[in-house]
Amino acid sequence: MREGGSLPALIDADDGFKYVLKFRGGGHGTKVLIAEFIGGELARAAGLRVPELVFINLDEDFGRTEGDEEIQDLLQASRGVNLGLHFLSGALTWDESVNHATPEEASRIVWLDAFITNVDRTWRNTNMLLWHSRELWLIDHGASLYFHHNWTGWEKAALSPFPYIKDHALLRDAAQLDEADAEMRRLIIPEIIEDIVDAVPEDWLIQASSEISPTEQRLVYSGFLKTRLSNSNIFVSHARETRNALI
Repeated sequence: MREGGSLPALIDADDGFKYVLKFRGGGHGTKVLIAEFIGGELARAAGLRVPELVFINLDEDFGRTEGDEEIQDLLQASRGVNLGLHFLSGALTWDESVNHATPEEASRIVWLDAFITNVDRTWRNTNMLLWHSRELWLIDHGASLYFHHNWTGWEKAALSPFPYIKDHALLRDAAQLDEADAEMRRLIIPEIIEDIVDAVPEDWLIQASSEISPTEQRLVYSGFLKTRLSNSNIFVSHARETRNALI
């Protein structure tokens, strides 16, 4: 699937299911997989629909006979643990111009994306699908947590109002942001944040950064998200004011 530099693949796994595989050897490295996993599992914890996320191992022989040199290089660089998203067969792309979420669901999704600083849910690329009786499903959270591209100053980043919310595909429909804030804070608690961060594979963290250790990275991810959670009024107020200006 030639999408940008990531080249995800549709694969048959040995459990009998199809997955969209995100490769650790892709151009943006394992930080994309870390953001995808943390963002997706936080969305699931909040009761939003996200395809099942699984860890998929590619052994050394995988892709050895691949004829495309670029793809073979990608496969060889991706030996070990990668990330798979359950393939939603028959799903349709969410189109902001014709599809609309309820105010409750839109508000919860806007809250989530402001919380995890996801810059990639815009009208240009909604990263939302319609599946099973037109249910709304969320995909692709790899652009979240962008603070981790520079480990210094994460404390300040955690208190950001998230200005990119102005481009969110669902902001106009998000008429219940205060109610969403109360509900999401009830569902996403510090213990859940710790459990999700602790589940990130160790070797992803090793590959992601030579600056700080995996243990330190886990502490930063947890600290960032807990700080952001306890100060959610900052990004909720900003989202509300931005929406009011739009409508």
